[in-house]
Order: sequence, then C-alpha cells, then structure tokens
Amino acid sequence: MTTKTAGKICPLCGGTKKPGKATFTVETGEGVVVVRNVPAEICDLCGEEWIAANAAKELEAHVESARQKHLQVEVVPF
Repeated sequence: MTTKTAGKICPLCGGTKKPGKATFTVETGEGVVVVRNVPAEICDLCGEEWIAANAAKELEAHVESARQKHLQVEVVPF
C-alpha cells in the first residue's frame, strides 16, 4: 500500500474515503450552528466524515460569527 493509497483508506472500517459533502453541526452554548454542503472525505462503507483543515478554519469563522450575534439557530451554506 502506498502512502497516497493509505490516506484514502478509512482507519475505522477499511472502506474507501471519497470526496463528498457533509453537514457540520455544533452547539455553541447559546444555540446551534448548522453548516451544510461542507467539502469532506466520506467513507463509502461506514459513512464516517473527515473535514479538511482549510474547511475547518472556515467552519470556525461561521461558529464565531453566530456566537457574536448570540443566535439560537444559524443555518448557512458552506
């Protein structure tokens, strides 16, 4: 198995991680933030999702924005 191939194998079940879209949900303490259509690697066998670091930074910005607005629910597209 090459290093390139190893990155595409799901460490949880051995399935194959493929590009897809995920829904990210987090409770902020004051409310809930839902971000839809987040680019992610998704296992074709167990459905586990991995979000890339650059996408995670953008998600953090959405969550921080919702916190500053004191919103109870925020649903945004990626």
